[in-house]
Amino acid sequence: MSKGMIFDIQRNSFVDGPGIRTTVFFKGCNLRCAWCHNPESQAMGPQLMVYEDRCKGCGRCKAVCPHGLESCDLCGKCVAACPHGAREICGREYTVEEVLTEVEKDMLFYKTSGGGVTFSGGECMLQIDFLEALLKKCKEKGIHTAVDTAGNVPFSQFERILPVTDLFLYDIKLMDDRKHARYTGQGNGQILENLKNLLMSGVNVWIRIPVIAGVNDSAEEMQAIKAFLESCGKPEKIELLPYHAMAEHKYRAIGNEPLPFGAPDDGCMQKLNEIF
Repeated sequence: MSKGMIFDIQRNSFVDGPGIRTTVFFKGCNLRCAWCHNPESQAMGPQLMVYEDRCKGCGRCKAVCPHGLESCDLCGKCVAACPHGAREICGREYTVEEVLTEVEKDMLFYKTSGGGVTFSGGECMLQIDFLEALLKKCKEKGIHTAVDTAGNVPFSQFERILPVTDLFLYDIKLMDDRKHARYTGQGNGQILENLKNLLMSGVNVWIRIPVIAGVNDSAEEMQAIKAFLESCGKPEKIELLPYHAMAEHKYRAIGNEPLPFGAPDDGCMQKLNEIF
C-alpha cells in the first residue's frame, strides 16, 4: 500500500487553481527558498514545532516528556499535554485512501465551482509514487487535478503523471542561474528545461511568480521571464504573488529565524503585472 508524508490538508481553497479546491501539502522539498512561506515543509520527515508565543510556562510538557525536553523522539506526549496548543508534530504518513477520504468530502463544491484537488508542498513530485497513485484515483472519480511544483525533478517524473494531471501550477522565481542558486540553494537549469518541455507539450500550465522586494521585483526580471515564456509556449495564466511575512512564526516554531524580506508595494505590482 502506497503511503506518503503529508503535513496539511486544507479544504475550501480559492488560490490553488480554478474553483473551490482541497489542497494537499506534501512534506519535503529539494529547494531552500530564503522566503519560503511553508518552512515546515522543507524537511522530509515529521518534526516538532514549538510556538513560544502560546506557551504559558505551565510545565506540563516537561512533566510528561520521557527526556525532560532535553531531546525529542516525536512521541507526541508533550503535544497532548499542552493545554495552549503551543506544541505540535508537523507531518505524518497517510495512505492514498486516507487522503481521498478528505478530498471526497467536498465533491459537491468541486462540481458546482469547477474545482478539484491540488497537490502541493514542499515539493509533491519528490514522492512521485504516492502522487501518481493519488492522481490516478482522483481521475477515476472524475476529480479535477492540479500539481503545484517548482519543477526541480527529472522530466521523467512529469511524464509519469501527465496523463492524470489536468493542470500544472509552476513556480518561476529568477532567470539568472547564479542568483537562483543563491536564494534557493539550487540552480534553475532543470527547472526551466522542464517548463519548456511542459509548455511545448501543450498541457495546461499556470505560471506563478513570487515577487520579493529587492530580489526579483524589477521590470528587467519580469521581462526576462516573459521572453523565456514566449520562446517556448503560452501558459494558460500568469500569476504574480507578492511576498508576505505570515510565515515568520512558523520559522521560529522550527527553531529558525526568518530573513527580513519585504513585499513590493501596490504600484510596483501593477507595473509588473502590466508587463505580462
